[in-house]
Amino acid sequence: MPADIPIHWWIIFNAFVFVMLALDLGVFHKKAHVVKVKEALGWTTVWIVLALIFNGWIGWQLGPQKGQEFFAGYILEKSLSVDNVFVFAVIFSFFKVPRELQHKVLFWGIFGALALRAGMIAGGAALLTHFAWVMYLFAALLIYTGIKMFFHDENSVDPSKSIAVKLLKKTMPMTPDYRGDHFIVKEGGKRMATPLLAVLICVEVTDVIFAVDSIPAIFAITTDTFIVYTSNVFAIMGLRALYFAIAGILPYFHFLKYGLGVILTFVGAKMSLAHTAWKIDTNVSLAVIGGVLAIATIASVIHRKMNPEKEA
Repeated sequence: MPADIPIHWWIIFNAFVFVMLALDLGVFHKKAHVVKVKEALGWTTVWIVLALIFNGWIGWQLGPQKGQEFFAGYILEKSLSVDNVFVFAVIFSFFKVPRELQHKVLFWGIFGALALRAGMIAGGAALLTHFAWVMYLFAALLIYTGIKMFFHDENSVDPSKSIAVKLLKKTMPMTPDYRGDHFIVKEGGKRMATPLLAVLICVEVTDVIFAVDSIPAIFAITTDTFIVYTSNVFAIMGLRALYFAIAGILPYFHFLKYGLGVILTFVGAKMSLAHTAWKIDTNVSLAVIGGVLAIATIASVIHRKMNPEKEA
């Protein structure tokens, strides 16, 4: 961790995350229910506002440059997390997960994702500190992933072929259907997994796959682990609400995945130029990321209006 970041900042921030998670599951979503769009939009707004307040605090405490880095990192992670939403929708549809159980799956999935990403960020920072050449490996990975997104079809994802799900079925017997909101039940004197546990595993594996792309991407913006970690946390914490808010309309954003592909390719190029005379400024990164997202969204709206029968 950077020497200029006091240890109590880390402790306070993680305590805040823990309290918010406890309130989420223990108070606001104590009982399983269908999350309506209005509720989801409300929580999405809450997390965005909290991120912006924290962003202002970072700028006040660490200076405008760090504030810009946090904002760029948050926008980048938030935009890339939209791709997670596509795959979550496919997973829930494939396993026919009742809508009232989806929030619990995403809660525990994102709880695990926070721990996994913290480890990946720490590992990535250590690699960049001791092996500078890893930056170019990250850059190549981002450019490759960006190009691949132009040809990737989220609807082709088959959760049943996941190695993790296959291992689960070999390790534990599984009930033929859901048992309320339980991941594991005891029936006939033995513990059995429910399909909900298989769904949770798919969600976790999906996040690990996306983290392999998104974490190197934010390291292209900044190598400050506190900025990388906190911007990741805010983006991930708001992901559940984002899913319920926009999952139903995602198919209408026809060009969004191409925009994300351009963004990943750009940040890969930015990372590869970080130690050259052509280093790309954080403000330029913000402008490019925001501009590409805006163009992709506007193009999708125009495409929808011109081809209503294809999107029906």
